[in-house]
Amino acid sequence: MRTVRQVARAAGISVRTLHHYDAVGLLKPGHVGANGYRWYGKEELLRLQQILFYRELGMPLAEIGAILDDPAFDPLTALREHRAALEGRIAQYRDLIQTIDRTIASLERNEEMEDNDYYAGIAPETRDRWQREAESFWGKEAVAAAQAKARSFSKEQVAAIQAEMESIRADFQRLFREGAGPASDAVQAVTDRHYRWVSHSWTPDAAAFAKLGRYYVENPEFRGTYDDGELPGCPEFIAKAMSVYADRSL
Repeated sequence: MRTVRQVARAAGISVRTLHHYDAVGLLKPGHVGANGYRWYGKEELLRLQQILFYRELGMPLAEIGAILDDPAFDPLTALREHRAALEGRIAQYRDLIQTIDRTIASLERNEEMEDNDYYAGIAPETRDRWQREAESFWGKEAVAAAQAKARSFSKEQVAAIQAEMESIRADFQRLFREGAGPASDAVQAVTDRHYRWVSHSWTPDAAAFAKLGRYYVENPEFRGTYDDGELPGCPEFIAKAMSVYADRSL
């Protein structure tokens, strides 16, 4: 049997994540001692492996739990399916790397690329879904305007915008770990930076900015960006901060 810290260390996740999985019924320890210590055996380690595989494939925790708790679930079949999915991803990632290399070369030489070349390696259905979700969320005119504005950015501007987003994300996660309140001055200062970052391509009003926060909670891809599989509750924390900011500042 392994302790919760041993399992967390082996899996490369936090103890807090394992506690969350226990709380929501996704991964219960094999044994809980009289002192409250959690202990995990081989069965729990294999279940955690499945959870992390499904997380890598972008599946929400609720769906993972439903799959693993299905009486018809077969671990060997699931592992074979994971392997096939990952092989498909490897091929896709090779195409994406080629797209990145072509884009870097075109920016360094100040050359134009064909529109389709920007998106080679991204599955058409994924691109279509992103487009539909964006248009449903912001409206077609707003999406078209944002895309046109983004195309006008220089490579230096794009790099600076990406770096700022990483900084904002890291600060949100740090403040969440520290237990800061969404309405605190420190969190609201980061939220103001986030609003200004969003406004590079689109200037949301109060309702739209608050709605964007809820989208971070509801959309698995956005949610994964902010909780990293190790910070359950962080997307809700950010959404609350954005709602407070919308009420106070917009």
